[in-house]
Amino acid sequence: MVAKERQNTADFFSEIARTVWIDTGNDVGSERLSARRDRRWATGPAELVAASPGSVSAVSEVADRYTRIADTFSARLASVRADQWDRATPCTDWTVRNLAGHVVTTHRRVVSTVTGEELVDADESDDLGPQWASASRAVSDALADPARSGQEVSGMFGTQSFESLVSRLLCADLLMHTWDLARATGQDEHLDPAGVAAAFEFLAPIDEAIRRPGGFAPRIEPAPGADEQTRLLNFCGRPA
Repeated sequence: MVAKERQNTADFFSEIARTVWIDTGNDVGSERLSARRDRRWATGPAELVAASPGSVSAVSEVADRYTRIADTFSARLASVRADQWDRATPCTDWTVRNLAGHVVTTHRRVVSTVTGEELVDADESDDLGPQWASASRAVSDALADPARSGQEVSGMFGTQSFESLVSRLLCADLLMHTWDLARATGQDEHLDPAGVAAAFEFLAPIDEAIRRPGGFAPRIEPAPGADEQTRLLNFCGRPA
């Protein structure tokens, strides 16, 4: 069910993750989006834009960036109190427990693109901490393995390497949900600056596509002089 006032990426990223290994290049909806599958969709922020979307960087900026974002999510998840799991989040249809379960399942789904293992959704009735730790470790292990990191996967954004998939989809999803979790539980909302820059770089060219039903809320005009994190959150329809 899609909430009328959606301020999240939940269904959008879930749909991408579900279809990432299926060649659905025309499903996004327009030739305009296909034309944007160019060097702007590289594996990292500005200094890596010239890289090919399917390439694996010699020294993986992606692995380092993913680790920083994941470590921040880990810290916020570990600090969730027992009475906070059923709190509402900025993802309008989700509680804190639902959000954490989504993050775990999305990680498992992305890893399954290179392992071929059958997807098992997160068990939200059980302790989500160990499930998150295992799912995150699986992503890090795959990024550290050149064979898996460079393995090509196909999806609604075309063919790309596993590393590129993590760089674009997974890092952006995890970054935004780190903020959602922090906001819902009253924790530090600061996000990794390089992660913010890379997420903006991934999302800005697909602005129209992410506004479709089940995606982002309309952009919010940032205040004059707003920092990069606030501009990203406002771009994603979140009132930072």
